[in-house]
Amino acid sequence: MKIVSAGEILWDIFPGAERLGGAAFNFAVNTHRLGHEVLLVSAVGEDDRGRRALEQMRRIGLSTDFVRIAPRATGVATVALEAGEPRFTIHRPAAYDLLEFDPRLIDFRPDWIYFGTLLSMEERAGRVLQQILTHIPGRCLYDANLRPDSFTRELAIRLAQRADAIKLTESELAELGWRIEEIPARFKCVTRGERGCTVISGDDRADCGGYRVPVADTVGAGDAFAAAFLHGIDKGWPAAEVGDFANRLAALVVSRPGAIPEWTITELEKRPRPV
Repeated sequence: MKIVSAGEILWDIFPGAERLGGAAFNFAVNTHRLGHEVLLVSAVGEDDRGRRALEQMRRIGLSTDFVRIAPRATGVATVALEAGEPRFTIHRPAAYDLLEFDPRLIDFRPDWIYFGTLLSMEERAGRVLQQILTHIPGRCLYDANLRPDSFTRELAIRLAQRADAIKLTESELAELGWRIEEIPARFKCVTRGERGCTVISGDDRADCGGYRVPVADTVGAGDAFAAAFLHGIDKGWPAAEVGDFANRLAALVVSRPGAIPEWTITELEKRPRPV
């Protein structure tokens, strides 16, 4: 499967540490580890954080060809952990708002294009995303990632209407005022943390229980879930198998600190104890 992931690269600033993250970046890392070819479209600054971000991408094996070096500081988000749950403060302007559309992406001919909400809150970046969606063939996965002060209901609904697959958390579904059946996509998923998820694939619906693991922090778990969700869709699995696989990867990620902890397919195949 070939994927374009459009969005943010940023550093998550924890008390006493900073770790590379950003939803589009995290998603790209996890789809890469699942064996897919993914191009990340973003931007970093000409600064130390930008240099380290590009170095880490190369170590992981991700292409940096479509990550612009922009005249603005590399993005950051302050993360406060409350009982293991992250509370994000997004600091803007940021370099990723200056990403660009590259016509070479058309030749890549992706099967899927991934995007969230944060990028389109900045007018210029939102126009670039629309260029990507207009000019590059491929189905679309919208992972809402509604952050405080970084979305509007109208924007989220407009982006959802462009998508073939949508992932929302339980609280995001309530924020948009929808029932799961009303989500405008063929493939849809609502996550509920350790209580699992509901996946709908056409006429196939499954309520999938979560997994009990020790929680380091939950940063990046939703992005890993989105990667596994798309992986299962691509494989043509039934809804129950898609949801269970995505729950397992999310559980593995929350058991380790940071948004993109190391994991292997072998570990993923070892199921933790269900809740």
